Amino acid sequence: MDADKPETPLDLGIYGRKVRAKVEIADIVAAVLSLVWVGVVAGFWYFIGISSDGESPGFNPLTFVMTMVSILLPIGLIWVASAGAKTARVMREEAQRLQASIDAMRHAYVTQAQSAGQAVKPSLEKQLDQIARSQKQTETAIATFASRRDHGQGEGSDTKAALNRKPAKPASDSQPTLALDAPSTALEEPITIAEFIRAMNFPENEDDREGFRTLRRALADRDIAKMIRASQDILTLLSQDGIYMDDLRPDRPRAETWRKFARGDRGPVIAGLGGIRDRSCIALATGRMKKDPVFRDAAHHFLRQFDSVLAEFESNATDQELVDMGETRTARAFMLLGRIAGTFD
Repeated sequence: MDADKPETPLDLGIYGRKVRAKVEIADIVAAVLSLVWVGVVAGFWYFIGISSDGESPGFNPLTFVMTMVSILLPIGLIWVASAGAKTARVMREEAQRLQASIDAMRHAYVTQAQSAGQAVKPSLEKQLDQIARSQKQTETAIATFASRRDHGQGEGSDTKAALNRKPAKPASDSQPTLALDAPSTALEEPITIAEFIRAMNFPENEDDREGFRTLRRALADRDIAKMIRASQDILTLLSQDGIYMDDLRPDRPRAETWRKFARGDRGPVIAGLGGIRDRSCIALATGRMKKDPVFRDAAHHFLRQFDSVLAEFESNATDQELVDMGETRTARAFMLLGRIAGTFD
């Protein structure tokens, strides 16, 4: 069949499978080889089988049997090889169909499990979940009291600025600035820590007015807006592979670990930030990082922006605020991509 000719509906069976042509390439090759062999044998017996005196010998049963064997045995082997080739081809196609069916069933099962959530579970698994939740609460309490607590004790997260910025010095002391010349950023209140954490988690749905308000506030800040847009880009790219931050259940890093990373420490002391354990998400994201240059550039840009903003946020945030920040979708994306990129090694 012509490779460029499109398949018509008549080429499909009742189950959507392709109906084989009556004559396949293996049959044609076997027929040609059979004819060639018959011709070779016929020529051999015609030119060689005549006696030296020019007269044909009489009928010899042994010669007749050997002639039939020399003709039919190779032809039989040729057709057996043809049938074996067709059988191997059928088996390969069936194996591919079976693998596709298994992949489809696995995808359907994963999708159903993700949508159903934790609705129906055995009692043992429920007990394990309760133990895990209790452990996370304990880890949060330990993380809250184990690290430094001398940051912003007098202010709450609803009033304290998210980033620690020093006021810009005037270019020249001999040229005083007028009140009308103040920059627009100075006229606006800085984004608070509570708003910053909520913006990092993005709105829950289209009805989350408070989430959209804090997101607009975050986008009004130049440095935070860079990180938020980079996070939005990378979350969109991850969702194309079915990776969603709400599905991840990472190990909760301690606030002290976030502080050490923000201050430039690297190596085993910050290994706790790579607490993403979902093997399928890690494998999908790693493959995307290696094969897709757009994804790789977006990931490295996001890691740089997050690192830059975290360095300013850490000095203003308390331990509990750092732990809350680590629960956001943006922080989980940072933990996933940082582990893949080797940032925490």
